[in-house]
Amino acid sequence: MAAPQLIDADFLAALQALMPRGRVWPRDADAIQSRTLAGCAPTYTRLTARANNVISDGFPGSTYELLPEWEASLGLPDPCAGAAPTTQQRRNQAVSRLIATGGQSISYFTAVAAALGYTITITQFAPSRFGRPFGRAFGGVAWAFAWQVNAPTFTVNSFQFGGSFGAPFANWGNNVLQCELKAYAPAHTTVLFSYS
Repeated sequence: MAAPQLIDADFLAALQALMPRGRVWPRDADAIQSRTLAGCAPTYTRLTARANNVISDGFPGSTYELLPEWEASLGLPDPCAGAAPTTQQRRNQAVSRLIATGGQSISYFTAVAAALGYTITITQFAPSRFGRPFGRAFGGVAWAFAWQVNAPTFTVNSFQFGGSFGAPFANWGNNVLQCELKAYAPAHTTVLFSYS
């Protein structure tokens, strides 16, 4: 539900409704009380618009003005996003940090990548053992601790409304994905990246 967009006339009507009844409290447009209240109404309109901005800034996926506060509380920015990340990349990292509660499942890492704006699949490996069908990849015990992230060669991140001025309309690359997933990967595992 969107926040209400109130205008000066709405506040003028509300302020006039708060005035006492009687002949000395006219509500005509040219009355002194009406003109005085009309002078106060733009302040309420401006403050309500600012309060509506706080509603959208209360969520990291849509924040703009409070993005530095979100980043400070989440330990961002970090080197994964590069030297000059776009506003949308910074938002995605903040959302990713909030949902990254810890886990070692395929669905967990897929969700972390999706929060960053990447669509991936994960391949798990197993060491070779007796009874395994022929034609499958052969590997030693170390393959029990390896997993592969499959992603497109170039993930296109398009410019979104509300992004920062001067940002490109699209950028390509998977550097943020690699950096973040390596940081979240369990220490005893090896992460491989395959781009198709």
